[in-house]
Amino acid sequence: MKTFDELQLDSLIIQAIKAMGFEEPTPIQARTIPIALMGMDLIGRAQTGTGKTAAYGIPLIDRCDARAEDIQGLVITPTRELAIQVAEELNRIGHYKGIRSLPIYGGQEIERQIRALKKRPGIIVGTPGRLLDHLRRKTVRLQQVKLVVLDEADEMLNMGFIDDIEAILRQMPEKRQSLLFSATIPLHIQTLASKFMQNPEIIHIAPLEITVASIQQDYIETPEKQKLDILCRLLDIQNPELAIVFGRTRRRVDEIAEALSERGYSAEGIHGDLNQNRRDTIMRKFRAGEIEVLAATDVAARGLDISGVTHIYNFDIPQDPESYVHRIGRTGRAGETGLATTFVTPREISHLKSIAHLTRQQITRQPIPTVNEAFAGLQHVAVENLLQVVQSSNHHSYKNLAESLLAEYDSVTLLSAALKMLTKEPDRSTFKELSEVPPIKIRKAHTKNYPQKKEWGNRKSAGPRKTKKPSRPQTRD
Repeated sequence: MKTFDELQLDSLIIQAIKAMGFEEPTPIQARTIPIALMGMDLIGRAQTGTGKTAAYGIPLIDRCDARAEDIQGLVITPTRELAIQVAEELNRIGHYKGIRSLPIYGGQEIERQIRALKKRPGIIVGTPGRLLDHLRRKTVRLQQVKLVVLDEADEMLNMGFIDDIEAILRQMPEKRQSLLFSATIPLHIQTLASKFMQNPEIIHIAPLEITVASIQQDYIETPEKQKLDILCRLLDIQNPELAIVFGRTRRRVDEIAEALSERGYSAEGIHGDLNQNRRDTIMRKFRAGEIEVLAATDVAARGLDISGVTHIYNFDIPQDPESYVHRIGRTGRAGETGLATTFVTPREISHLKSIAHLTRQQITRQPIPTVNEAFAGLQHVAVENLLQVVQSSNHHSYKNLAESLLAEYDSVTLLSAALKMLTKEPDRSTFKELSEVPPIKIRKAHTKNYPQKKEWGNRKSAGPRKTKKPSRPQTRD
């Protein structure tokens, strides 16, 4: 399948797909959609960022009837963020057909959800715990569901939702279609499939097949206490449009976000302790580019699906290869390039080498950036910003002021002062240090899930560099 037109979908779905900017299906979509449209049960093994939502969303919308008043489709997700994002994408796919999707999740007032359910959405996207709450209250009835989707099934089971999921599936009609998507297929996923699915077709898209080709992967060996300074230098040198910094704990994420904000960066942190309104606000600002750096834990990151992320920084090394894959998969999407940099202490080098070996990826060692390199990066951005203003032709109101200054000072002195003001020299102030992070707990890796081996790299290369964003008020060293 080279185009969506070959699927003989409803013209209203095709219209929505084109409006969303989809031109041709991803590998998981090309292999999954035709089978799902035939009404068969299916297990899709693919990582986040491969287009899974549309892979099941298109068949799901296709099976729904806009005239029906019952819930016809159900998608179960592990996190609130993912539930919201899936519902948003399903609403885009179903826009012209008139199929409405509603996210329901913990952390949002349940009475508000009950009012929304009375408007009879065709599809529910929810987290297991909140779905069970509604089933017990009888505010959600699943007797007419035609298709159920388990998204990020391995993560849901790892989070202890197996009993909740089974309880939900038992309340659905036996004659239904079931689709399960998971990055890995361990034994407990196979057991769940054998209990609730009918001869499922298994589609396997090798991990990293989509995203890694466009992601440069680097690491920097550094003492723990230097991580924050090195991160700030990298931000000054690389000037990312949107960046995600991964921390190991919730406290760590809060401290990273606070420290970056204190040093003049536009940064916020997201993790499970935040209330839903706060999480929604942060994610809305990040997508809009109002926040340039997002600090996040792994659990919060599982539900993040944001286009335009240019840089990933593993402030703390992930516990296992699967987490590493999911983290770096936040960037390099839709054909764009990305850079993933991992900070490792000397005692963690062997663990990083294990990740590189098991994921069969080249992770390149980079030197610690210097203060001078960071300052040069800010100077470069200042020049680019100045040239952009020159080219924008909206500076004529300052012409008289410029001429009066030139009558008193020479042009080189004035331009030097302007660049100095735009660049802002590094502030040598002492900032408080981050708390010590707990020692890493290494998880056992699923070694059979990864593609052909690449060598552990020591090649030096420069990462992608952005110059569109304005310089920040201060450089931190």
